[in-house]
Amino acid sequence: MDAEVTFWPLEKKVKVKPGTTVLMAARQAGVLISTRCGGNAACFLCKINLRPGSSVLPMSDIERRKLGDAEEPPFRLACQVRVQGKTDVDVPPDPLRAAVARQLAKQKEQDDSLW
Repeated sequence: MDAEVTFWPLEKKVKVKPGTTVLMAARQAGVLISTRCGGNAACFLCKINLRPGSSVLPMSDIERRKLGDAEEPPFRLACQVRVQGKTDVDVPPDPLRAAVARQLAKQKEQDDSLW
């Protein structure tokens, strides 16, 4: 039986085998989740939020050591979270794209104020 992962706000869905990491599911769905460490829980760039009711395996020892002892941290590492069933993931914007979007919005405000 496959697991289904939905990536928000993109509303992209992908079916994967249970035990697949969210990072691998994202790659299969064509969803960009940044990482520099290749999925080794070293860079913290793949932080995601799981929506309530998502069916994932409990936090691994590696992820727990990286994130601290918080029972339910505000985010998880996509390279470490393994899906079991229906899972909904909030994907934060890519840091570079978010910075460019902020700069463009600021420039537009400045341009609009000139008129």
